[in-house]
Amino acid sequence: MINKTTIPFEPLFLEDDGFHLLIKVKVNGKNATMLIDSGASKTVFDKGRILRFTDERDLLPMEKLSTGLGTSKMKTHSTVLKKFQIGKFSLSNYETILLDLSHVNITYAKLDMPAIDGVLGSDVMMKYEAVIDYKSKELKLRWKK
Repeated sequence: MINKTTIPFEPLFLEDDGFHLLIKVKVNGKNATMLIDSGASKTVFDKGRILRFTDERDLLPMEKLSTGLGTSKMKTHSTVLKKFQIGKFSLSNYETILLDLSHVNITYAKLDMPAIDGVLGSDVMMKYEAVIDYKSKELKLRWKK
C-alpha cells in the first residue's frame, strides 16, 4: 500500500536571489521550521536550536567534519529524534546530523525572515519520492506502509 502526504510550503523572496522554501514540521511533538533544499545531501538540524526539542545530553560529537552551507570543515554532532513528523509522514528514532546554522539564521534575521531549525535534504526527499509542486506550493511525499 502506498501512502501519501501533502505539506504546504511558504516561498520566501530573497531580494534578487530568488526564493527559499520553508516548511513546517514537528520534532518530538513541537513545531519546527525547515528549509527545503534538494541540493543538500543530508537532512540536518541546527545544533543550537535543536535544544528546543531534545536535551543537550543527547548530542553526540562526531569525528567527521562536514562541508557545505557556506562553510568549510564544520564540527558535527548527531542525535536521535524520537519523532520527526512531516505532514502525515512520521519517522521514529530518526538519527540526524547537527551543524551550526547560525550564519543562515543571522542572514535571515537581516532580511526579516523567520529562523530555521534545520534543512530538509535530498536523503529524505529521494527516499520518500518527494515532489515540489511550485504551482500549488506543496511538498508531496510517498512511502510504502
